[in-house]
Amino acid sequence: MKKRGIINAQLAGLIAGLGHKDLFMIADGGMPVPKGVEIVDLALCGGVPTFRQVMDAVLDEAQVERYTLAEEIVENNPELFAYIKEKLAGTDSRMISHEKLKEESKKLKFVIRTGEFTPYPNIMLQAGVAF
Repeated sequence: MKKRGIINAQLAGLIAGLGHKDLFMIADGGMPVPKGVEIVDLALCGGVPTFRQVMDAVLDEAQVERYTLAEEIVENNPELFAYIKEKLAGTDSRMISHEKLKEESKKLKFVIRTGEFTPYPNIMLQAGVAF
């Protein structure tokens, strides 16, 4: 049995399989996922698990070189925006519209669905290299 880190077998395997530049997303409970994109559905009920819990666990195991957020998060969820900026300080970032984020989600390798029920807590992450 695995002693620490992500114990969800599906998610652990997908993170282990990431290659440089692969895209994946941590999303809220309502983010539409394009047909054909694999979903790791961790959502249990509203608020469980939180975006922060999932993000903390994922960043402990995945190297990220860039992230993309919906620009709407700045005004509609400033507390979460501040957390993301702090958590990913020094990482390249970009802001696009929520509609554009949904369109670009067609390029994702997988989406991690959380139980988050706050505005715009969706982040597209680009895998980096650990060396």
